[in-house]
Amino acid sequence: MKRAAAVLRDAEVPYALSGGLAAYARGGPETEHDVDFFLKPEDAERALEALEAAGYESERPPEEWLLKAHDRERGVLIDLIFDPSGGPVTDEWLARAEELEVMAMRMPVATLEDVFVTKLLSVVEQEPDYSASLEIARSLREQIDWAEVRERTEASPFAKAFFTLVEELGIVEAADLA
Repeated sequence: MKRAAAVLRDAEVPYALSGGLAAYARGGPETEHDVDFFLKPEDAERALEALEAAGYESERPPEEWLLKAHDRERGVLIDLIFDPSGGPVTDEWLARAEELEVMAMRMPVATLEDVFVTKLLSVVEQEPDYSASLEIARSLREQIDWAEVRERTEASPFAKAFFTLVEELGIVEAADLA
């Protein structure tokens, strides 16, 4: 994460750490998954080229919302996410990111609301897995503006199911969701 963030910083590519590491940066559960960065669509190719120049192997997967870079030596996968579920990353998304220290390096970190919105909007019938979202919700519930997340995901039946689940489990109070 630190190496890739430094490459993006030095290449002057605006980004925000996202996914499980954005939650971890705020006291959430540890993650051994890939490293996710939000960046604008117009910066995605430039970011991938900078990572390639730093020795990463690039991948252009069939999904049209991200690019990937592999550090095979360290066993690290970097996801460059520019058009997640819910719409493309914009200047406003990046402006909402908060500068935090993550593993002794200062970097912009996506808001928990943006992380949750993208997680909930990406749930589909074929993979209705809420485990990571529940783990983050349980550990960081007081830091999340649940009413905002609910409003931004209101069209998703899977998000509605998630909110019923966290309310029934006592993770979030109904009043926090209104």
